[in-house]
Amino acid sequence: MDRKEFFKTSLFGAAALAAAGTGLTACAPSDKKKRSQVKLNLSFQEKIAPGETLAERLDFMENLGIVGFEPSGKNLVSRVDEIKSALSGRNIKVSAICAGFQGFILAEDEQKELFDTTMREIVAAAGELGSVGVIMVPAFSRQAPCKPHTQETRDYLCEQLHDLGEYALQCGTTVILEPLNRKEAFYMRLVADAAAIARDSRSEGVKCMGDFWHMQEETSDYGALMSAGTKYLQHVHMASRGRRLMPGEDGELDVYTDGFRALKEMGYDKYVSFECGTKGERAETVTAAVNLLREQWELA
Repeated sequence: MDRKEFFKTSLFGAAALAAAGTGLTACAPSDKKKRSQVKLNLSFQEKIAPGETLAERLDFMENLGIVGFEPSGKNLVSRVDEIKSALSGRNIKVSAICAGFQGFILAEDEQKELFDTTMREIVAAAGELGSVGVIMVPAFSRQAPCKPHTQETRDYLCEQLHDLGEYALQCGTTVILEPLNRKEAFYMRLVADAAAIARDSRSEGVKCMGDFWHMQEETSDYGALMSAGTKYLQHVHMASRGRRLMPGEDGELDVYTDGFRALKEMGYDKYVSFECGTKGERAETVTAAVNLLREQWELA
């Protein structure tokens, strides 16, 4: 190619890029409008809101516009009627169920049988409550004896999850895989890992979640949540990013707009649930955290 042809081609390419850029700009307002229509459905775990009783905590949540309630799976079977009664007439629904089972799915002893029994009891109760799913971790680092971290173990996990996911579907709910940071779990640390395991389980009843605390393992909040997408992302946990306190208690570290942008772009319609402690006056820090998240959601 001679100089004349080179400049001709370059100018043509520049003009094409300029036209493409104009097109993208023209599309931006409609995309922004679409994102603005996606609602932030905030949820609290049971001990997040101040109050001595469940009713008092739910009153506080309603006043803040919280629409989800995430109870523990521990003793859930015996609490189904209590929770149904407490939520009756309120604009709050059960979001996810946070674990609560005994044993673990990758155990190499009687703890596996214990997991199978107690997990299925919780899944059935979750379905009765209309929950989006029961959160589970395949194995914490401290749990032993545990199957080794091998391809064979992964295959075994997918097989076990298939059966569990199909049972969850029969109950009208799902099981939700939660990736953890490397200090808490050697197995499944990234959202993409959890999504891939959910995919390979070959059951629509197996999903995954992202947790902004554990997602410090990720290179990008946006990329992590997008790696699961609407097909697999079933729940999100929220905490500050330095000490796992209320969002905002760690100051400049507590920026969530990158992840929120992913949720808005994918049209995420499930829950973002608080799983964290606080160092301040609970009523004040919780309210400030909710306001912060709503502000960042608008900015995303």
